[in-house]
Amino acid sequence: MNIEKIYKDANAYLEGHFLLSSGKHSKFYLQSAKVLENPKIAAKLADELAKIIKQADIKAQSVCAPALGGILAGYELARALDLRSIFTERIDGKMALRRGFNVAKGEKFIICEDIITTGGSALESARIITELGGEVTAFAALANRGFCARYNSNKTAKPICKLPNDVPFFALEDFEFEIFEPNECPICKSGSKAIKPGSRGN
Repeated sequence: MNIEKIYKDANAYLEGHFLLSSGKHSKFYLQSAKVLENPKIAAKLADELAKIIKQADIKAQSVCAPALGGILAGYELARALDLRSIFTERIDGKMALRRGFNVAKGEKFIICEDIITTGGSALESARIITELGGEVTAFAALANRGFCARYNSNKTAKPICKLPNDVPFFALEDFEFEIFEPNECPICKSGSKAIKPGSRGN
C-alpha cells in the first residue's frame, strides 16, 4: 500500500509554510482529515493497520484516540479490530475523559492518532487511561512523522519523541520532513508567514 500516494491523491500532502502543534515550522504538512473524509479509504487504511497489530499479537479491549484529529482513525481502527472506541479531549488545555466514557481496572488499550509527530497528544491520552486503572499495550497511527520509531522499523527514535520505549508503536508509513524552530526558520526569513491548518488552528 502506497501511503504517500494515498495522501497526495487526497490533496492531503500539503506544501507551503506551516505552524505545527509543537510550535515548530515545516515546509510540509499531512492533513489526514482529507484522507479520512473518504470512508472507503479510511476503512482500507485502518484494516491495513489492524493487520500489522494483529500480526504482532497485541492484546487490547479498547481503542482510545485524542480528539480531534485522532477520532476517525481511532474509530476505524477499533472497527477493524472489533474493539470498543472512546476518545479523550482537551478542556481548558488539559486532556480529559468525558461523555460518560469509562475505563475498567486492567482494561487494555491501544492509543490511536491520525498522525504521530512527537507523540505528545497520544502520551497525554495514555496517561489518562493509566491514571484510571487501564493499561496501554500499544500506540498506533496512520502515519509517522519520523521522530518516533515504529514497530519493525530499522530507524531509531529521535530525542524529541515522547512515546515510551517499552510500548510498541504501529504506523503505516514514515514521513520525514525537516522542521525548524520559529527563530531559525529559513522560510520565515524569506518573508513568509506560517499558517496552521491543523485541528487547533482552523
